[in-house]
Amino acid sequence: MLDTKVITWSLGLFGALTFVVCVLYGLIVPETLHMTGFLEQILPGFTWLTLPGFFLGTIESFLYGVYAGLAYCTIHNAVARRAAG
Repeated sequence: MLDTKVITWSLGLFGALTFVVCVLYGLIVPETLHMTGFLEQILPGFTWLTLPGFFLGTIESFLYGVYAGLAYCTIHNAVARRAAG
């Protein structure tokens, strides 16, 4: 059985860290290589290079990771219980 709390926090933090890396990447590379359009499509309310947008994007990315962790652990643990019994 997977520990849902550990997996959920791990994926949430991974999502937030990945978002921060994407923003840093966008600040370093030329504008033609930016992911701003993609980020604005998948993160509701996110706007590129504003402080509120950055915080909102970080929170939303964290929550996407939390959702993935909860969904994965729930499914995995249910299948594991069914296979064991």
